[in-house]
Formats: sequence, structure tokens, C-alpha cells
Amino acid sequence: MTDQEQQKPSITEAKVTDEVHDEHPQEQHDRFKETTDKIWGSTKHAWSTATFKANQYKKLVQKKIDLSALHKKIGAAHADLGKLIDDLREEGKKNIMNLSEVREILIRLDELKADAAALEEEVERIRNEELPHEAEEPAENA
Repeated sequence: MTDQEQQKPSITEAKVTDEVHDEHPQEQHDRFKETTDKIWGSTKHAWSTATFKANQYKKLVQKKIDLSALHKKIGAAHADLGKLIDDLREEGKKNIMNLSEVREILIRLDELKADAAALEEEVERIRNEELPHEAEEPAENA
């Protein structure tokens, strides 16, 4: 056998080699596309999670600020009530709890406490909020 014959592939070897080379770019493209899709899905999921958590934190902070302001109002109403009761007692008033001024402050206190309780429930709801299911799907597919 000559050197040329040894280097030249047979016809069947040439066909198999050509078929492998023809499929190889397609396989590479498919793998590249699959990898790109996984990366994109993970990126979208990470972005959704990050924006959800940031928005959740923003809501929590705002509710905490509102709750703090309400607690200050409750403290001020307690102080007003205490001062009013003390002033009325010094004036010798009887049945202080039945006076309209005292009842108004008590009603205001009840409203403030109800608002504070509602805010505390909202804070708890926000804390327990979970990422929407649509945002979780890409991670499942990845």
C-alpha cells in the first residue's frame, strides 16, 4: 500500500465523517440554545426574586413607619386622657368617665388602636408573602 492510499480514507469512512461533521454544528447550536435558555431563565428568575424582595422590603418599611406614627398618636392620646382626667378630678368633677370630653378621647384611642392592629396584620401579611408562581416557573424549567 502506498502512502497516498494510507492517507486517503475509504468511501465509507468519508461518508460517516461527513455525516458527523454535518450534525456536529446543529448539536452545538442546540446545546448553545439550551444553555442560553437556562441562563436566561435563571436570570429572569433572579431578577423577579430580587425585585419582589425589594418591593416587599419597601412595603414593610413604609408600614413600619406608619405604625410608628400611630403609636406616637396613641401615646399622645393617652397623655391627653391622663391630663384631662387629672384636671377634671382636681376640679371636683364626679363620674369623670361619663363626660363627653373623656369619651371622645377614648373613642379616638379605640380607633387608633384598631388602625394599629390592622397595620400590624398587614405587616405580618407582607412578611409572609411569597414570590408569585409565574416567577418561579423559569427556575423549575432550568
